[in-house]
Amino acid sequence: MNPVGLISMQYARPFTAEHFPLFGRMKSLGFDFVELLVPEPGEIDLNEARRALDDAGLDVVLAARVNLQRNLASDDQSAHQAGVHYLRYAADCAAALGARIVGGPLTGNPLVFAGRPPAPVEENERLARKDRCVTGLQQAGDHAASVGVELAVEPLNRFESDVLCTTQQALELLDAVGHPAIGLMLDTFHMHMEEASIPEAIRLAGTRTIHFQANENHRGFLGTGSTDWVEVCRALHDVGYQGPISLEPFRRNDDRFGVPFAQWRPPHEDESGRLADSVSFLKSHLNLTRYRR
Repeated sequence: MNPVGLISMQYARPFTAEHFPLFGRMKSLGFDFVELLVPEPGEIDLNEARRALDDAGLDVVLAARVNLQRNLASDDQSAHQAGVHYLRYAADCAAALGARIVGGPLTGNPLVFAGRPPAPVEENERLARKDRCVTGLQQAGDHAASVGVELAVEPLNRFESDVLCTTQQALELLDAVGHPAIGLMLDTFHMHMEEASIPEAIRLAGTRTIHFQANENHRGFLGTGSTDWVEVCRALHDVGYQGPISLEPFRRNDDRFGVPFAQWRPPHEDESGRLADSVSFLKSHLNLTRYRR
């Protein structure tokens, strides 16, 4: 059975030492790991965090936080190099915490969350962006491999990235990178917008996927949206995916006019019951879809 985890932003951002007792709560709700945002320097003590994780019996994967100042795709050499340094730092954090995977939009070039609109680029710049991403991932991949960590590149929807949006684009990038420590991360929230068929995209990715995020089309709790989880889970079985699956149910129960859904907000009520139900929902689907009849 695939391990199922929960993003730390479900509870708090930033996630600091005062939140370490939540590891035990996650474990009690049925989660196997936490997907922790890569801590900024000084945000947490990595040794203390690892002890807290071990005490709770909880595994961990890391989610990278890129920006325009640490951006593999950038034509600004300092920003590009900062992107490489950041991924090396993220791999070091993962190794210190006992994590095997760092995932996220590692190629950079954030859009809406960086306050930057997409704009068309000339063909030579498109190819240059790809070359910069390839070189940066190869350099970061060498370091990640040396500390026993893999980097998982995540395609985002067209409003959050203008360099990597689809599974096909990601596979083109991975083929060019050609590094054993660089794999693919898929997120069904983004796939709802950019893939003609989520199950077929999963099958297209095949064994290149090393991390998977199971999210509803509206980022609500599993089973409350339009995702066909039977077909998603069957596709995961078809490609033999055995890796971690994390949940990011950011959507809050607030449909008032003008509330920006893209903006993270802390929980305003205890969501433990729905989180436990989401774990059970996913694990039961993973279990039952092993059988075709």
